[in-house]
Amino acid sequence: MDFALIDWADIFQATLDTLTMTGVSLIFTILLGLPLGVLLFLTSKQQLLEQRGIYALLSFVVNMLRSVPFIILLIVLIPFTLLLVGTSLGVAGTIPPLVIGTTPFFARLVENVLRDVDKGIIEACQAMGAKTHQIILQALLPEALPGLLAATTVTTIALVSYSAMSGVIGGGGLGDLALRYGYQRFQTEVMVVTVAILVILVQLFQWWGDLLVAKFTRK
Repeated sequence: MDFALIDWADIFQATLDTLTMTGVSLIFTILLGLPLGVLLFLTSKQQLLEQRGIYALLSFVVNMLRSVPFIILLIVLIPFTLLLVGTSLGVAGTIPPLVIGTTPFFARLVENVLRDVDKGIIEACQAMGAKTHQIILQALLPEALPGLLAATTVTTIALVSYSAMSGVIGGGGLGDLALRYGYQRFQTEVMVVTVAILVILVQLFQWWGDLLVAKFTRK
């Protein structure tokens, strides 16, 4: 392998594209997945807004989207992505399927995290006459913060993996670079470098997430 032949400008741009896709998609995933996860929790059995019909419907949609392999979701969503952002290629064309693919995943993580919150906290808030939105914003979410940060870390790492997979349809980033040069042109050194960068990114995100969880965990 001759690493001198690598175009490091392309590597840098691909890394930047991967970080952009991951960051923007994570923001929208949290904005959509957090309320969805809270709603799943609230409408489930023996919770504040128990509605079995609504919960069953939401749970079905979440499970259905989670069951579709991301590579298939990328292809199926091409018409929707074209309609939404005008292209199915590059960074812009990858973000919509990334968001749709990870939002149900994050929502289910949020639901599970909220289930682990001590029910005594909710009961104490109810006894003091707190309304539902007050319980959610002032008790439930703050108490679940370490778990939510851990869920966000897991989702971020999943997004890095998904963004690399999007190279199959020309989604840009490290995955696209690895496919076009490392696989199609047999430039093994490009494949090695892109994989190494992806591993480093995952390790950094996990390390940062663990630090945040430790910081906000009550001793």
